Amino acid sequence: MNGKEQLAHVTAPSLIGRAGGESVYCSILHHYFGFSSFRGIQQDIIESIGAGRDTLGLMPTGGGKSITFQVPALAQEGLCLVISPLISLMKDQVMHLREKGIKATAVYTGMTRDEVITALENCIFGNYKFLYVSPERLSSELFQAKLRHMQVSFITVDEAHCISQWGYDFRPSYTEISQIRKLLPDAPVLALTATATPPVVEDIQRQLGFREPNVKRMSFERKNLIYSVRRIRQSREQELQELLIRVPGSAIVYTRSRQATRELASWLVSQGITATHYHAALTNREKNERAAAWQHGEIRVMVATNAFGMGIDKADVRLIVHTDVPDSPEAYFQEAGRAGRDGQQAHAVLLYDSRSIAVLRRRIEDTYPPEDYVRKVYEDACYFLQLAMGDGFGITREFNLEEFCRTFHHFPVRAYNALQLLSRAGYIEWADAEENHSRVMMSCHREELYTYHLPPLMERVLQHLLRTCTGIFSEYAYIDEGEIAHALSVGEAEVSEQLVELSRRHILQFVPRKFIPYITFRQRRVESDDIVLPPSVYRDRKRELEQRIQTMIGYLETSECHSRYLLRYFGEKDAQDCGHCDNCTERSPLPRIDDAFVRQRILAFVAEQKPTSFLDFHFPDIPDSVVGRVLHQMMEEEEIALSTPQEAAAS
Repeated sequence: MNGKEQLAHVTAPSLIGRAGGESVYCSILHHYFGFSSFRGIQQDIIESIGAGRDTLGLMPTGGGKSITFQVPALAQEGLCLVISPLISLMKDQVMHLREKGIKATAVYTGMTRDEVITALENCIFGNYKFLYVSPERLSSELFQAKLRHMQVSFITVDEAHCISQWGYDFRPSYTEISQIRKLLPDAPVLALTATATPPVVEDIQRQLGFREPNVKRMSFERKNLIYSVRRIRQSREQELQELLIRVPGSAIVYTRSRQATRELASWLVSQGITATHYHAALTNREKNERAAAWQHGEIRVMVATNAFGMGIDKADVRLIVHTDVPDSPEAYFQEAGRAGRDGQQAHAVLLYDSRSIAVLRRRIEDTYPPEDYVRKVYEDACYFLQLAMGDGFGITREFNLEEFCRTFHHFPVRAYNALQLLSRAGYIEWADAEENHSRVMMSCHREELYTYHLPPLMERVLQHLLRTCTGIFSEYAYIDEGEIAHALSVGEAEVSEQLVELSRRHILQFVPRKFIPYITFRQRRVESDDIVLPPSVYRDRKRELEQRIQTMIGYLETSECHSRYLLRYFGEKDAQDCGHCDNCTERSPLPRIDDAFVRQRILAFVAEQKPTSFLDFHFPDIPDSVVGRVLHQMMEEEEIALSTPQEAAAS
């Protein structure tokens, strides 16, 4: 056992929560994480859960939530069960823990049954300290059967606001956590969130069955984050470019539509700004590659939907721009809070125009369409899946939403939200589209392979599969065409073509990956008139959304300090003015346009256009006054010289 592993096991449970516990926690913090002291309320949370008390920790984005469960877990015998909604975050934390010599694993959607069993049995017999699991896995009979044999020190629930029906991001799968508590009655629970209003704080504790109320709060105030609201006077593209000129460094631009992410990123690239786009419909490989390029500074700007950001640990983001107004203060606060996590000054800018408020209000009807419309979608979905009256209980079917909307003339956003409402009401279970790995299985016997005469590339692909896929003659094996292509130094499309041809020749069976959602009917088909949406699913939650959207409209229109406005929404009644947002300063808090950028534009223009007068210099995205000032500086420094047309002709 190495030194790191030894430290994780020498601490006796009797020390936890007592006088000696503080030194144990500090030793672990320094030994594994390299910090000399805790920040904010980290130590209060750690000592609370270490003493066996159910604990709710409220910490702003970037407040160091992972430390609050990783340190006490290392100080106790047994395993910490971590419930997290984001697969990429789980993988990232498991990787970092393993790099520190700490045994950790994760179970999530997309793993094979054998992979899941191996991971769970390692947690039973292998002295693992952390098991990360997605909430969807909690209801699995296999998971629950294995969990009964694990020694669990405590349960951590990340993004705990997802368990509350009154939270902005309610997820039904989180309600399974209460069942897990029944299986582990002696394990306390640590709930963590960066966004929760006072009613949600109470509801989280109730939903998780806290033995007694116990909330550790840290102010959500971010003193280094400067908020501003800008009315669009040019185009979104030009406003965005000006912001990126004014604020150097890494940036995230949030927009609502997938198409807009592509278009904005492409436009920025055309203007010489490195950018890429990100949304839920990309493959996992594309998501990982783009996130990594941005994370490592190879790309400056990530243009994304709200599918990007949770679990992103990039400390030096200097600018967050929203080109569309979010539906809720919670969503805006969390997304804006991804800037400036290193403690240095950063900006959060919200852009809006004359249509923004009308668009916000229309989202209420899109998210909660009329109940008769929801019943119509249910009836059409049953016809689409050819489900007879009285049939359907427990049946799971692929559901192509695009084809459904085209067939029955539904608007996709409203139809999607109607299906979500039917899911929450218990009629169906809706599973969003996820990337399913491609898989292959041999169709022929091993001896037959020697009789085939295959083209060279096809032969190489087949040999690679035989070398790397175990059990391929008896069961499907999951593959990644991109990894095969990399190993063989060919294009991914070429690999896919060879696999299709091998399947056509009946040498193997190839099932390509696809993105498609599923519907599971949780009860038999009923008459659409009998569909009932309870108040907790429809009326009450619609009212909550109306209040959130009105709060966002107020944020656009208020003359109050923007930081104070948000903090009051989250229950901080005594918050003070920040002193540096646009409302506090009554002017733009953004820095002047970066002179170095303007110099580069001028030099590029001179090289291409050969201007002869100040009047020739005009850039639509840079004020003329700024261009003139920089031109004078460059002439004084003899970096450029302007000649008359006659002088230019003579030379």
